[in-house]
Amino acid sequence: MATKQRIGIAGAGLLGRLTAWTLARQGHQVSVFDPAKGPGPSFDGQGAAGFTAAGMLSPLAELDAAEADVAERGWQSIERWAHITAELARMHHHAPHFDRQGSLLVAHGSDLGAARRVLARIESGARDWPQQPQALSASALQELEPALHGSNGPLHAWLLPGEGAICTIGTLKAMAATAPHVQWHWGHRIESLEPGRLHGVSPDGTPNSHDFDWVFDLRGAGARPATPVRGVRGEVVWLHAPGVTLNRPVRLLHPRHRVYLVPRPGDVIVVGASEIESEDRSPVSLRSAVELMAAAHSVIPGLAEARIIRLDTNLRPALPDNRPEIHTVDGLTRINGLYRHGWLLAPSLVDEALSGTPLLNDEPCPA
Repeated sequence: MATKQRIGIAGAGLLGRLTAWTLARQGHQVSVFDPAKGPGPSFDGQGAAGFTAAGMLSPLAELDAAEADVAERGWQSIERWAHITAELARMHHHAPHFDRQGSLLVAHGSDLGAARRVLARIESGARDWPQQPQALSASALQELEPALHGSNGPLHAWLLPGEGAICTIGTLKAMAATAPHVQWHWGHRIESLEPGRLHGVSPDGTPNSHDFDWVFDLRGAGARPATPVRGVRGEVVWLHAPGVTLNRPVRLLHPRHRVYLVPRPGDVIVVGASEIESEDRSPVSLRSAVELMAAAHSVIPGLAEARIIRLDTNLRPALPDNRPEIHTVDGLTRINGLYRHGWLLAPSLVDEALSGTPLLNDEPCPA
């Protein structure tokens, strides 16, 4: 059993909250520092990127553009999210939405060639796995998702079994609300760190330093210059669509982009796909909004009367090779580079990072 230690965490995004929640349940004394005003989302492009993410958990689909080890981490993370959300429900008395009923790939008839090329890459990467894309007939698709049908004819569709989705906002809020032994320092910016010490600026502008037994740099795009991370702009549209039932995440395969539609509780569907090499945090562009909504409407005609309730943008933290990285020395661990795979990779990365430290306990501390 690990000795209880004082832990300092820079960054209260997805990695920061998950690490704090995990270590606090082991009985460690955890302090988290973040420049945000509080634990909730800001929806202004300045807060944690984890709030903006749609929360797709799609190891198979990511094989279109990612290596097999990224997908393997994804399967591990899906299992961990199942346990984490169940524990959050027990502690918080409100379960963040999580499911793994599979996801769907769909394509219009005119895009079938491009879709088959994507399927070939996925099948090649998953050839040794039990989970394989399953082609669906028009009637099978209609039975699974009655709202899905093409505006210009039947859709081609494939089921990706075992994939899922998680409510990002609900889960981030629940982790902040249920982590025992955690002190949250909001409005406190960490400017530099070293093994066992964080240097920052308090909300009133006063410089200060904090000593710990172990510190974590989990600041994402805010970790520069210590980490060569860049921001990759992403944009999403939130739609309120009463009467439109969507049970699974959907990716529309298109020659130019991959548009996803993710159902959320309360008749909400999150639509996104944009991946722009820019660190612009300004509001969503007209072109992105029009393309995303037109693509969504082309596969779910019932969205015609949906109401736009939010346009959101943020920066995904990416390293030069677009792969995640864990770096640990005695007293300091850095995790960064989640890129577009944040929710898919976070539990696996946190578990691996903690296994390389003397912090991991055998059993969780009772809540």
